[in-house]
Amino acid sequence: MQYKCKVTVIDKKCFGDFQEKYLADPKSGPCPFYQVGDEFIFERYGDEDTFWREGNGTQCAEAWDCISRYIYTALQGGSIMRNWTNDEHMMIACCNDGTRPVIFKIERLDYKVLYVTGADSEIAQDKLKVKLETLPGVHSANIRKDKGFVEVFMDRNHEVPDALIREALQGIGVGAAKIE
Repeated sequence: MQYKCKVTVIDKKCFGDFQEKYLADPKSGPCPFYQVGDEFIFERYGDEDTFWREGNGTQCAEAWDCISRYIYTALQGGSIMRNWTNDEHMMIACCNDGTRPVIFKIERLDYKVLYVTGADSEIAQDKLKVKLETLPGVHSANIRKDKGFVEVFMDRNHEVPDALIREALQGIGVGAAKIE
């Protein structure tokens, strides 16, 4: 099993009364860095390590200080916030800017990496995607032509056995060389 982390900006607040009372620029306004709906995917598989490469410098330092520990935990396959949220794969957190906080939804995404043979054509890749996405417990399949593998994302708290994946592929003429 492999893990990614999806971070979504779900809200922004602006406390103008606090800005007026406490800030050097009393009209600072809402956070200019993030917009509601922004999404960031972090991964650490193979030669990808976007936690270090994209986290530092592409995120607001105040926000990164607050959310990076949850992202790192998710990338290691850990429970982001056991017994705090109704789903231990997910956490709601905010930056520590007291006058214009940004609220983030942080989700651990569980997936398997599938190296396949016999899926060189677009038709075979389409069949592969459809077949994988019909398996019980599979949320989605992402064919990564650039990397030479397929990411098979699992529903929360549901791991699809490798044998079931291999069996499904036999019916469409695609083989599984390796599953990680």
